[in-house]
Amino acid sequence: MQFTTRPTLQGTFGMVSSTHWLASQSAMAVLEDGGNAFDAAVAGAFVLHVVEPHLNGPAGEVPILLAPAGGEVRVLCGQGVAPAGATVAHYRGLGLDLVPGTGPLAAAVPGAFDAWLLLLRDHGTKSLDDVLRYAVGYAEHGHAPVENVGATVESVRELFETEWTSSAEVYLPGGRAPRPGELLRNPALAATWKRLLAETAGAGDREARIDAAREVWRSGFVAEALVRQSRRPTLDTSGERHTGTLTAADLAGWSASYESPVTYDWNGWTVCKAGPWSQGPALLQQLALLPPELPSYGSADYVHLLVEGCKLVMADREAWYGDAAEVPLAELLSDGYNAGRRALVGAKASYELRPGSPGGRAPRLPAQAHARVEAGRDSGFDPMGPGEPTVAEPRVAADGSTRGDTCHLDVVDRWGNMIAATPSGGWLQSNPVVPELGFPLGTRLQMAWLEEGLPNSLTPGRRPRTTLTPSLALRDGVPVLAFGTPGGDQQDQWQLHFLLAAVLRAPVRGGLDLQGAVDAPNWHNDSFPSSFHPRGRRPGSVTVESRMDPDVIEELRRRGHDVTVGPGWSEGRLCVVARDPETGVLSAAANPRGMQGYAVGR
Repeated sequence: MQFTTRPTLQGTFGMVSSTHWLASQSAMAVLEDGGNAFDAAVAGAFVLHVVEPHLNGPAGEVPILLAPAGGEVRVLCGQGVAPAGATVAHYRGLGLDLVPGTGPLAAAVPGAFDAWLLLLRDHGTKSLDDVLRYAVGYAEHGHAPVENVGATVESVRELFETEWTSSAEVYLPGGRAPRPGELLRNPALAATWKRLLAETAGAGDREARIDAAREVWRSGFVAEALVRQSRRPTLDTSGERHTGTLTAADLAGWSASYESPVTYDWNGWTVCKAGPWSQGPALLQQLALLPPELPSYGSADYVHLLVEGCKLVMADREAWYGDAAEVPLAELLSDGYNAGRRALVGAKASYELRPGSPGGRAPRLPAQAHARVEAGRDSGFDPMGPGEPTVAEPRVAADGSTRGDTCHLDVVDRWGNMIAATPSGGWLQSNPVVPELGFPLGTRLQMAWLEEGLPNSLTPGRRPRTTLTPSLALRDGVPVLAFGTPGGDQQDQWQLHFLLAAVLRAPVRGGLDLQGAVDAPNWHNDSFPSSFHPRGRRPGSVTVESRMDPDVIEELRRRGHDVTVGPGWSEGRLCVVARDPETGVLSAAANPRGMQGYAVGR
């Protein structure tokens, strides 16, 4: 059996894996109290807002994949749309060629809160008080923050002290950034949830009260405070002060919704993802590009194949994915299309963006996809862009643009209910804290292009294409795996590597080697435009962990890859839970990178 940092947990009662131990244990407490996986996920998600505020918040977004026991897999979309006033013409009129990476101009209609409450209403069993009490407790009485909360605040200290003073009140109490071992409180957030509970206390039964809380968010005191914040001139990454476009009508007119997943069958597995308003189908396309026989796991041939396939898929993502136009998904996943694309993978690394022509359609890339190309590790270019986190160190600029901004949460219960969710947005460092509420607006509009006629053009009422992309995998139509990771554009790279490692290598303890697959040396490439402001790319790049075989690294360089060797534990933050449909045995694993993700269960 391969050495791993932790055991793959196994049990029969319930399993939780998340990017923070307090969220994992809070979710587990709900299972212990008789709740199901969906109750537990909601409780854990609200705790993540408190303990990972640099990674997500209530006004952010979340795509959720849920598999009710004996039911169909569904996608619950918690990605809000662009407000009615968020037009390309409006932003261009302000002299912008990109949506800012911070500030209210980047705010979509908040999506996370409504999605979590819709999940609780339709699939949970617990009351709103039951699931919120953990988050209220940590916000009111405090929690010991992880190092990166304080490091993130320090990186934007000057911004908070001079411009975003409402954020300083929460995250620089007495002028000090949060420190491990000391309690960090957010009394304004605790007061918000307490007021929400008080205002809905007489609304009726469990479901009616949850709907009443959703209305308070959309049109009550929460909505009023969010709109006031959007109208406040705020310094953003453009260097100017702007007001946002979010209105009361935008908030009142949107709600989370259910969709069917996009699926692909590979090697006996059916992988389920959110639609092309996310980057989810990129994982499916990467699977579709694989040849019938793979090179030996971890070899240079293997890594080269996956890197080059990913480049082709991400070029397609840029040309075809989005919510502002019809996406030719059937063609993109078809055997014929992928056979032709597979033939483009050569012996040497490609440095070009090569989108395909599904169904004979001519691809069109944004002008910025070529205009913002920067190469080389010494140019000052940040290959990761200010997207989701990739390593333990904080990645936040002084202006609040960030690469540290996402969480993940998976739960499976004893009845077989399963859920995977990737909450993000509403980060403390990318919009000021709304003083009346204790949390900021999101910035997901930065992922839309200020160029008309693209699938991902900024379009009122349409979703910006998000990087958030949880996964569910089935065998013989039965859910087996729920997994995902933070990581922005890297999410579906790392998830592919994890999935292949889990299913191709020798099993442990009679099941999939989940922890071994999480721990395995990982890598990513940045050869395509980043989804995050300022939308750069690094052609030919591959970033690997130093634990990768030196001979493999040397062979990749010989093949023309621009290889960066990163720290030994720097690539990926995967979480996973599993259920064996034959035995009912539940399993879980969590990422050791960053020293805060944990799986729990029994």
